[in-house]
Amino acid sequence: MNDTKVLKLVRKTDSTEPETPEQEAEMGMAPGPTSVPMKPAAAPEPQRSTPKPVAATAPQRAAEPRTQDLPDRKLLIEMYRTMYLSRRIDDKEIQLKGQNKIFFQISGAGHEAVLVAAGVVLKPGYDWFYPYYRDRALCLQLGMTPLEMFLSAVGAEADPNSHGRQMPSHWGHKKLNIVSQSSPTGTQLLQAVGCAEATYRSTLIKELQKLIVSFHDDEVTYVSLGDGTSSEGEFWEALNTASNLKLPVVFLLEDNGYAISVPVEVQTAGGDVSKLVKNFPSLYLQRCDGTDPIASLETMRRAVDYCRQRKGPALVHAKVIRPYSHSLSDDEKLYRPDEERASDAERDPVKRFGALLIDEGVIDQNGLQRIKDEVDALVTDAADKALASPQPAKETATDFVFSPDIDPTAKQFDTEDAVQLSGNAGTVVDLINRCLDTEMARDPRIVVFGEDVADCSREQYLETVKGKGGVFKVTANLQRKYGSARVFNSPLAEANIVGRAIGMATRGLKPVVEIQFFDYIWPAMHQIRNELALLRWRSGNEWKAPVVLRVPIGGYLKGGAVYHSQSGVSTFTQIPGLRVVYPSNALDANGLLRTSIRCDDPVLFLEHKHLYRQAYNKSQYPGEDFKIPLGKAKKVREGTDISIITYGALVQRSIVAAKQMEQEGVSVEIVDLRSLLPYDWNAIAETVKKTSRVIVAHEDSLSFGFGAEIAARIGDELFEYLDAPVKRVCALDTFVAYAPQLEDAILPQALDVAKAIAELKAY
Repeated sequence: MNDTKVLKLVRKTDSTEPETPEQEAEMGMAPGPTSVPMKPAAAPEPQRSTPKPVAATAPQRAAEPRTQDLPDRKLLIEMYRTMYLSRRIDDKEIQLKGQNKIFFQISGAGHEAVLVAAGVVLKPGYDWFYPYYRDRALCLQLGMTPLEMFLSAVGAEADPNSHGRQMPSHWGHKKLNIVSQSSPTGTQLLQAVGCAEATYRSTLIKELQKLIVSFHDDEVTYVSLGDGTSSEGEFWEALNTASNLKLPVVFLLEDNGYAISVPVEVQTAGGDVSKLVKNFPSLYLQRCDGTDPIASLETMRRAVDYCRQRKGPALVHAKVIRPYSHSLSDDEKLYRPDEERASDAERDPVKRFGALLIDEGVIDQNGLQRIKDEVDALVTDAADKALASPQPAKETATDFVFSPDIDPTAKQFDTEDAVQLSGNAGTVVDLINRCLDTEMARDPRIVVFGEDVADCSREQYLETVKGKGGVFKVTANLQRKYGSARVFNSPLAEANIVGRAIGMATRGLKPVVEIQFFDYIWPAMHQIRNELALLRWRSGNEWKAPVVLRVPIGGYLKGGAVYHSQSGVSTFTQIPGLRVVYPSNALDANGLLRTSIRCDDPVLFLEHKHLYRQAYNKSQYPGEDFKIPLGKAKKVREGTDISIITYGALVQRSIVAAKQMEQEGVSVEIVDLRSLLPYDWNAIAETVKKTSRVIVAHEDSLSFGFGAEIAARIGDELFEYLDAPVKRVCALDTFVAYAPQLEDAILPQALDVAKAIAELKAY
């Protein structure tokens, strides 16, 4: 069947095409033929429901004479060429996968029309892009080459998307502002919001416009998703913040009706997500037939123009098809009947558009065939070149886990020996607050946000209220001093905090954000594990996100109970690419936080709640340039008989136990690790060799806690220096209870440390 016949058949059977003006209005389409002027009028105001048609005339069929002009011939042919190129790359990859020359394939087939339309109206290297794995045609239209795509498919080092580190179709291109994409669906949405928010905050703080990456006052951030991804909570969080702040984000929902095998009516209440989101304020909602490039171009122009005018975000709900299986790991014949697949095939955008161009006299059959022949030759040549391109060398596997440019363990961050203390002694809270204050004064790129961190979100009350400044007052008065554009409250949504911070950091801001309690960090785990820590490595150092996550942690609260006393640090020390810091006193907290802010890696900065206001860990102020390098432990007590390796709240408990055992003639040395990733192995080895008896003490549970790693490594590398087994003092393998007597039994106490010292000495 030729393209013209396919088009005519589709015009008769396309179930998504409106039959009446009312249906046109419901789909957000203008009545009449699917055409678009090249210079559209200004974008309309946001619609709480889809816009009414301009006129009440019945829509014309594509096979009938048109009454409106098409876009110019050159653009139409360019769009067709990109659509056909995208499809042929898919087909070539499928062939290569069948020949075992590549290792994975997931296609963008059926999505080409709306994606090429998006690429036409957006500006590569000017606007910002957070695509998902179906967006091959968009990336081609923006300027990515077929060779670059095949380099990704074969896992070549020269692949600009990830340098051989990610699956194919995980797009990323520094020059084009395509930010590295990952596999978890939906995580890109909040990052796109953060990217656009960097632009928004730069309009509030003019100084930032020269400091963030590629600022343009009318830039737009594009982010796409499938219909299945709209079930993710982060989709709703992203819409909420984008609408609330009127951010210039274009959400493109590519609805092909399936999330792998799950149909849209199972995913979404009512089977239509755009009906569910229509009441978001300032959200410009449009629907279109995403298999029709002309209708898609018109719709995308309106949406992008709306965002460029800073009226708010836009969401384009494009109905597309998926003519191939979800990926080559899937077989859609197992869950889709033949008639459904045949119906999709009739709406194939590449065939329909080719037929349209011939029907409208834009090109003849011979001209269309010449384009196909040129593209086929280009695809074959690009694939051959990619197959000959070398894969990354084995020794590069650990490159870019952390920043190659700034080393927070280096001497330049070590000012401890020259510290000059002055003023009254302050608590951990005081010295963290002063560090944030001085660093914000030094670096205007720093923004501080999280739940309750501002003094008062309703600024008109700032002069009449004392101000919140965090539930522990750590960020008190920062909003008053640096303004609401730099210190602000977030929604009660931890993924929202971290995801937005990643997007901002990508643009060059320096977010220092707070997760109110470690116990509630888990909704952000996707963003932390799969995005924040991985962005640099998975992109081969093309992108980075040096965010600081401040997190109150730990028990010993008398009433903290199960959900305010957690201490699972080993979950995070297992994550390559994430620095983990855990100070035990005010002076260390100040110096380590300053280093964390000034380093170029993401840092999880853990602040023990019990230690916030203890008198025993106070310190005078060390000055505005005081820094402690990460990975440098501190010997807090000299001894000769037994070593205790510890951190956090167990430092003081170990000191108490050591003093008690000293009365019984036992000399105990105590090493405070201070940072857990990296940790100071040299200091550990030194103390083990000195005493030959070791206790690892921490607040984590005994099984699988951080101390298990230290104990295992000592046994592996320092066995010949040991005179006794490595002993651990830890929490019980349970949860922290509310009743004080239970809490004391569950968490390790000074008496538990003293008992371990006595047992080890007697061994």
